[in-house]
Amino acid sequence: MKTALLIIDVQRAISVGQYAAFEIDRVIPTINGLSAKVRAAGLPVVVIQHEELEAYFLYGSETWQLADDLVVAASDIRVRKTTPDSFHRTELQEVLQQRGIQRLIICGLQTDYCVDTTVRRALSLGYEVVLPADAHSTLDNAAISAAQIIAHHNAVLGSMSSFGVRATVVPAETVQIEG
Repeated sequence: MKTALLIIDVQRAISVGQYAAFEIDRVIPTINGLSAKVRAAGLPVVVIQHEELEAYFLYGSETWQLADDLVVAASDIRVRKTTPDSFHRTELQEVLQQRGIQRLIICGLQTDYCVDTTVRRALSLGYEVVLPADAHSTLDNAAISAAQIIAHHNAVLGSMSSFGVRATVVPAETVQIEG
């Protein structure tokens, strides 16, 4: 089953400073390890960046840029998005279909927004999804901590079966690269 890696929104706005995601100094190297394995297998890495008309995700701004520690390659595919759904009003589905992708490894930021929405949309489109449990993160919210949000989403997304295909939630080090 041909695989691609989606790296969602690992941008400066939520990787440094007061809005840095939980354990970001561990999460980015984990993502880098996954992307290195995927590239070594000759499979596509898709780097997705969120943008808005103002504030932290203003296209081209300093905070819109990818995190300094995120390793990217010239061969990586870039996708810009404006909603939590990486497929909505983007070329992502076309890019994946052109390459015969059937399985997605999804990681990045933020667990409870763009990662969650993209995982659910990928499942609804029929992709098999692997969610590395330790390769996504978020921030505390008014009700619960980032660690609780991550644990909750790992449990919920890993237990969904109504789409037919499933999201497998495993530690990044055990993700099998298929191609």
